[in-house]
Parts: sequence; C-alpha cells; structure tokens
Amino acid sequence: NSDGNQNKENAYLDLLEEQRVQGVLITPIDDASQRLHRLRDRGVRVVLLDRRSPEADLCSVSVDDRLGGELAVRHLVESGHRRIAYVGGPHRLEQVRDRYDGALQALTGAGLGEENLRRYDTPALTVAAGRDAAARILGQPKNSRATAVFCANDLLALGVLQVLTRQQIRVPDDIALVGYDDIEFAAAAAVPLSSVRQPRQRLGQTAAELLLDEANNPQTHQHQQVIFEPELVVRESSQRPLMEV
Repeated sequence: NSDGNQNKENAYLDLLEEQRVQGVLITPIDDASQRLHRLRDRGVRVVLLDRRSPEADLCSVSVDDRLGGELAVRHLVESGHRRIAYVGGPHRLEQVRDRYDGALQALTGAGLGEENLRRYDTPALTVAAGRDAAARILGQPKNSRATAVFCANDLLALGVLQVLTRQQIRVPDDIALVGYDDIEFAAAAAVPLSSVRQPRQRLGQTAAELLLDEANNPQTHQHQQVIFEPELVVRESSQRPLMEV
C-alpha cells in the first residue's frame, strides 16, 4: 500500500525490480509514468489496475468512472437536490476528473447547469481530507450550502459523515451523501453509505489474467484496455427524498 505517497510507491517498485519479479499489478498514484515504462523496458510485465493506460503499450483494467459519477448525481437530482457538492482530489487524477465530469453530465441531462455542482478539491482521497472538506461545506451559509455531497471515494465520504454526525447534521434529511467504491465499511457506517460499486473481483481477476497471458505468451499477447461498468448501491445516506430545497 503506497498510502498515496509517490516516494513510497517508487521504493516498492525499486524493490520489485531488484527481486526481478515477472510482473507487477499496480494502481499508480498518478497516470502511467516513466517509472512504469522503465520496468516494462527491462522485461517486467506491467498491468494497470483501476486505472486506464493513456497509451496502448500497457494493459489496463478499469471502471467507467464517468458513468459512475453520472449515476451518483443523477440519483441525487432525482431525489430533489439542486445544490450538490463534489468532494475529491487531487484533480490531476484521471479517476477524480472522470467522476466529476460524469456528475456534470448528470446535471446537463436534468437541464441543470454547472453552477449546481460545487467542487471542493482535496489533497488526497483520505478520511482526514473528507473531514476538512466537510468543514468547508458547513462553513457556507445554511440557506445556500449544498444539500447533497458526492465524494470521489468512500474514505472521503466517511470523513464527511464523521463531521456531519459530530455537528448533528441529519443524514440524509439535512445533507444527503454518496461515496464511491463501496468498500466494506460503507454498509457498516453509522449511517449506511450509498456508494458506486465497482466489480472488484472481476477487476482483479481480469488484471491477473492479462498479466499471466503477457508473461506466458509474449509473442502473441495483445495489450488490452478493459473497462467495466459500475452500479449505484443506494443506502440510508441518500435514499430519503428531499421534500424542499
């Protein structure tokens, strides 16, 4: 686990290269970097997991994050929300951008504008960053602040939920909340968290199959960019419709 630390990720990759591993499955912090291409050039097979390769010279297995963002915000709009916050970052990450773009697409489809989605950038996709974002949201005047929050991942959403609960903000009555990834803790949160679910087992299995095929059949292997569709799992954090906005 790199913990979102680039130096830690590089140290792990150095270690794997020293051990002369046959292949690496990686969810890189940033987009596919020169570091990964150096591994590939030295004979180590590399497959990106939960990321898309910007080029066709690496296999990747990912999820349609634009669709995921669209599903989340469409659900909030259909529940009556018109002031929605998007919490996620850093925005240089393709996943974060795609989920935001999908959220905008949902608003467009509902005849709403970009002003209905307020972006709260975070330095990382962590619980602590979610708490900081929630404090910024609650710092807005009550009559104009967001009535719903869509987070780029569940860790952020759990941080937001902690602050809302501490401040006695009712979820979803006062502020609805949707996360992304549907991690194990989402359903077990103080208020069960609505989340966009990724097919985790299929992601991992497909990535491993691609890596093994490239390692065992280097002459016939063809790089693939496999993209799965997510699904929205609605729980108590967003399921109660908003009667007035």
